[in-house]
Amino acid sequence: MIIKTVPNGILQANTYVLIDEDTKEAAIIDCGGEFAVIDDVLQKYGAKPKYILNTHAHFDHVMGEKEAQEKTGLPVYVHEGDKRLLEGLKRQTAFFGVGDAQPPTEIRTFDENTVFKLGNQEIKVIHTPGHTPGSVCFLVGEALISGDTLFYGSIGRTDFEGGSFSQISDSIQNKLFKLDDNITVYPGHDAQTTIGYEKKYNSPFGKNN
Repeated sequence: MIIKTVPNGILQANTYVLIDEDTKEAAIIDCGGEFAVIDDVLQKYGAKPKYILNTHAHFDHVMGEKEAQEKTGLPVYVHEGDKRLLEGLKRQTAFFGVGDAQPPTEIRTFDENTVFKLGNQEIKVIHTPGHTPGSVCFLVGEALISGDTLFYGSIGRTDFEGGSFSQISDSIQNKLFKLDDNITVYPGHDAQTTIGYEKKYNSPFGKNN
């Protein structure tokens, strides 16, 4: 699996492009900005997008998805717990004063039992509420696309509407930290890390705290 990181949008959130090397099928995760920079990656690898997926529906991760949908003809997928948040994108952007973005027109939902396939590869859903009610992480082999749940040395904010520190704590401790230490974490912002590193050093979850 090829995983390309594309910082995009007004807050430079990480868009991820996953490409199956055999079939060239691709998934676009968290399209927060211009489709052109994502399309550059697709063209470079000769990849054909199959899914537009979301780790959650905050504006900085989804503002480009209407354009992506128009360019690809694909539906947009979000966890059922964040569907209303995505549908209310215009309200989000007005509240934060970041423009007048429109939500995608075809939104489909998934849950923790959903598995997306790229060739013979599986993208598994881990529901990790806390940052938003419908926040998820996507597990692909030894890679975890963690959205705004888990970062290098920190965790997602819980002071927005629908956030919960107790929920995000439970999601991290009882779901993500049960994964293998060597799994690489690809967060929604900034640098990569590993599950093992975060288990050891991430306050307030690290073993040394």
